[in-house]
Amino acid sequence: MPSFDIVSEVDPQEIDNAVNQTTKEVAQRYDFKGSDNEITFDKDAITILAADDYKLQAIIDILKGKLVRRNVSPKCLDPGKKEPASHGAVRQRLAIVQGVDKEKGKQIVKLIKDTKLKVQAQIMEDQVRVTGKKIDDLREVIDMLKGQDLGLELQFVNMRS
Repeated sequence: MPSFDIVSEVDPQEIDNAVNQTTKEVAQRYDFKGSDNEITFDKDAITILAADDYKLQAIIDILKGKLVRRNVSPKCLDPGKKEPASHGAVRQRLAIVQGVDKEKGKQIVKLIKDTKLKVQAQIMEDQVRVTGKKIDDLREVIDMLKGQDLGLELQFVNMRS
């Protein structure tokens, strides 16, 4: 039976490259001169330390622009709350969302069932597998999901016929 998987994945190397480009741009920009700003990336989050709220938001905007240029959706960033740091600075942690969680998976399955197409959807760990007898039905599901805003960047992989 034809099937495909719905996943939400990002390439950590592309995120690392975007963080490095953002660090370089922040170091060169005139409005950041004389202030301590720091961007660090580990495998599951980006931490930004900025002198004030304005600079923090500017760094996040620069980072999102760099991510878009590298074909990584900014939807993969889940901003945490702003925390005060020493000397009036502000720190924010941006978690990197990987995979489709249970709640989003249930929402995707419900959307697929509401289409009344002859396909089955099941949640498998951090992805959703869709199977059906006709490839055309699967393509309709993909087109329908591309039109939805679920707060995730979805990829459709492992198309089998």
